[in-house]
Amino acid sequence: MALGADGWMQGAQQLPSPNCDERSPGCAPELLVIHNISLPPYRYGGAGVEQLFSNRLDPDEHPYYQGVHQLRVSSHFFIRRDGHLLQFVPVGKRAWHAGVSSWRGREKCNDFSIGVEMEGCDFEPFSEAQYRTLAALSRELRRGLPLSAIAGHEHIAPGRKTDPGPWFDWRRAQDDSGLGF
Repeated sequence: MALGADGWMQGAQQLPSPNCDERSPGCAPELLVIHNISLPPYRYGGAGVEQLFSNRLDPDEHPYYQGVHQLRVSSHFFIRRDGHLLQFVPVGKRAWHAGVSSWRGREKCNDFSIGVEMEGCDFEPFSEAQYRTLAALSRELRRGLPLSAIAGHEHIAPGRKTDPGPWFDWRRAQDDSGLGF
């Protein structure tokens, strides 16, 4: 795994999302934000996440999709249960993953963060393969970016979001990444 000068991670499957834009002037990625996602909810391995992040989610494919197919969201990275890494947005651009958010009194976390979606939910542990991929990804991102902290969506949007949830091993993620909270 190696971060290219173009902001794409070599070793990740690249699936460019239209749901991104330029970062605000002077904003560099300082925060790694961890999320969880599964589409349909609690089902793993399907194409729902890729379809959502590329605006191709078919509302007739599953009843849940009728309420989310119109969303325009993305994340920089998605780590599947088997550890497979997908990338949707180059790290130099702003992915639309955090929404209304604040970190240490600073609003609009999308401006200064990298979003990582873990395939999962709030109610199940994440896999060993996912933690290994997250560790390698975070170490490589630290080599090329001024990352200084790691947090969950639940921390930057408390009361609105709960992911990655109570099963996420924060101590391990901090130790593996070398990033503080």
